[in-house]
Amino acid sequence: MPDLHIRPVTAKDHDAWLPLWQAYLTFYKTTLADAVSQSTWQRFLDNNEPTNAALAWQDGKAVGMVHFIYHRSNWSISNACYLQDLLVVPEQRGTGVGRQLIEYVYATAKRDGADKVHWLTHETNATAIQLYERIAERPGYIQFRKPL
Repeated sequence: MPDLHIRPVTAKDHDAWLPLWQAYLTFYKTTLADAVSQSTWQRFLDNNEPTNAALAWQDGKAVGMVHFIYHRSNWSISNACYLQDLLVVPEQRGTGVGRQLIEYVYATAKRDGADKVHWLTHETNATAIQLYERIAERPGYIQFRKPL
């Protein structure tokens, strides 16, 4: 995709990011208070926060987004990078945008000194799993959680 450009979000990108964020939440059948989405957006713009976002642009339109967070690990000295959210607009799925967004995170995390990138997806997200199995290893861990 020669005309695809991926870059970190800036303050002026909010109107392009918000519909992608809302579509991501809808895909996972969840809703968040507007205050949570606003706080999330502000964190992306704060250089002191470990949370990052980038948009994939094609022909002047945002066609994908990725969010990732650096965090400490007890298993290494370097930070790890958690790829938390990834979305490609439906009409661009299967064209390589998702892979390029993940490759962007790989390169950015490596540049920033992280020693691994990891993420989760829902077991029913078969399309994404096909991509993920080609570009990462599947270690077999099962997630457990308890909302507090």
